[in-house]
Amino acid sequence: MIHLCHRLNNKEGEKMDFNEMKQNLLQLLLKEQLVSATISQPRTKSNNLKRVKLKPLKLKGIYHIQLEYQYERILKHENVPLSLIGQSINDLFDQFRQFQGEFIEENIHIQLSKKNKVLWKAEKTELKEINLSHNRKKNYLLDPDKPYPFLIRLGVQSPEGKVKKQKYDKFKQINRFIEFIHDSLDYLPKDKTIRILDFGSGKSYLTFALYHYLKVEQGLDIRVTGLDLKKEVIEECSKIAKDLQYDQLEFLVGDINDYNDETSVDMVVTLHACDVATDMALARAVKWGAHVILSVPCCQHELNRQLQSSPLDIMLQHGLIKERFSALATDSIRAEILNLVGYDAQLLEFIDMEHTPKNILIRAYYTGKQPTIVQKARYNAFTDFLSAKPFLENELKQFLD
Repeated sequence: MIHLCHRLNNKEGEKMDFNEMKQNLLQLLLKEQLVSATISQPRTKSNNLKRVKLKPLKLKGIYHIQLEYQYERILKHENVPLSLIGQSINDLFDQFRQFQGEFIEENIHIQLSKKNKVLWKAEKTELKEINLSHNRKKNYLLDPDKPYPFLIRLGVQSPEGKVKKQKYDKFKQINRFIEFIHDSLDYLPKDKTIRILDFGSGKSYLTFALYHYLKVEQGLDIRVTGLDLKKEVIEECSKIAKDLQYDQLEFLVGDINDYNDETSVDMVVTLHACDVATDMALARAVKWGAHVILSVPCCQHELNRQLQSSPLDIMLQHGLIKERFSALATDSIRAEILNLVGYDAQLLEFIDMEHTPKNILIRAYYTGKQPTIVQKARYNAFTDFLSAKPFLENELKQFLD
């Protein structure tokens, strides 16, 4: 076994046996020296589990290590007593190839090859404190204890900068949306003004949040337009933007179909555009060559009217089930069409307490990847099975041929 003091100065890395590595790591964990850690790099692309975070905590006075399993769409937590952590470590290294951990007096990086060859790097650090509290405050990108002028102006925070009790769900929604924006940063251009359109901006909580995060927090060169049909709402939002001196944020009265002022857009946001209005916005985004698309659909009726599939009659005889199935199938079709025209599209859960506790957000990043024959055949088989003739497919037929 490698002695601890030898590892402390092991910045260049040391090769060791796979089982020896697990024993050395377990020794540190059993000594209750963990501050925090992340296990990542799945061994297989098909693994839906992306990474696992570790942190120590005490439950009823007993030391545990909490494992936070991070999937593409959800988080799951497991609190493991120290006596059982060895088995968890074995299971995790069967699935992942990298460990990055902070301990009381050193940082440890472990990298595994496909054949389980181990490179262990250790770097001595100043002594760190360990927080064993179970109820740590959630880390929001916007701090709930910090005043933000746009949140105060929109009535989410008090003038003193405290989130109002009745607006806390809205605050969480805003933060969730900003997380999506943050994840999109790598896909936005850095060498020009970033052009962003928000179709159906409404009261524009999220439009202001987007502008604040990208312009104020990230310091990016952006120009944002919010578009909505309600004149009085647009006038109020324009006044707020002026009061906040958000010079590169404008609000216009208009419809998705009537907006023809752009030839190129970098990000398109559309929230709760009803039925095929979502498809119109998605089609516009693709034709503009948008790098990022964020869309929360609403009221999907198109497929509900078209849907015919006798094997599904047991489901479709119930109006409620047919409506929900149609909505899920519609968003699946939308995401697949975006994949077929060069995007990496995913369906994610989006919190929106004013409409429904759970909602779906379509997130798409342009990659330019060409679809395979198998992908095209799979899409055609699915739409044929449902007797679906998607509006979005027709709008983008020039990109699908």
